[in-house]
Amino acid sequence: MPGPKDLDPSSSPRALLGAELRHSREKAELTQEELGAPLFVSGSFIGQLEAGTRRMQPEYAQKLDEMLETNGFFERNCEALNKSRYPNHFAEAVEAEAIATTIKQYAPLLIPGLLQTQAYATALCRAYRPTAPDAEIDELVDARLHRARLLDDPTTTLFWTVLDEATLRRPVGGPATMAEALSHVCQQVRRHRIIAQVLPFSAGAIAAIGGSIKLMHFPDAPPLAYIDGVGTGQLLDDPATVARHELTYDLLRASALSPEASLALMESAAEDYAHGDQQP
Repeated sequence: MPGPKDLDPSSSPRALLGAELRHSREKAELTQEELGAPLFVSGSFIGQLEAGTRRMQPEYAQKLDEMLETNGFFERNCEALNKSRYPNHFAEAVEAEAIATTIKQYAPLLIPGLLQTQAYATALCRAYRPTAPDAEIDELVDARLHRARLLDDPTTTLFWTVLDEATLRRPVGGPATMAEALSHVCQQVRRHRIIAQVLPFSAGAIAAIGGSIKLMHFPDAPPLAYIDGVGTGQLLDDPATVARHELTYDLLRASALSPEASLALMESAAEDYAHGDQQP
């Protein structure tokens, strides 16, 4: 198996901590498994910290400083690293998303955040927080649009989404907002930035009714799965659990329309919204 890829410590705070962790561990002549054992975590988890795909938690940072005799380096930097503009349950998933080489997502009800327009995101954030000040809504929307910038570079992340037909039919923000939102998704498809399929109502019973799935793959670390709900989310790294979600996604993809038929359906729905003809 090839050795781990060297991280650029200047690329992000997590890369800095990951590079230093690897350096300190190798200096102490410890394997990833040997370092993980006193922390009650697996060697693969240590590898994910070193690769920058997992966030270092304060309790681990303190213990690592003690074990590796790093004079408080990890504890000091961990505090700055854990500051985020995103909710705690989602922040680590966003950080992993930013360095993933492949993202696969099933969206049962809403257009994924990476594909949302400003108007669509604003309508959603306002629905979640109906009494929040406008400035707070603007901050939430700005954070969501900032995430989407990772799709601007055609040489980086491959994003493959399966949208349930309910996503097309729910008029978030009204007809004009939906027309713009679906047109944006179609433009990303036509620009060859994403792959999108629609899971039609006619598919009947499916493997993940009511639940969203996001799978993230990395060049030098095991894949992760992110499962979310209202105000909560869970980032999963157990290999068997991630493999199960991979199978679920594959089953959904197999039941979906082809990318060509999906694009035609999304463009038709966008046209219907634009002309006020969309039916529930």
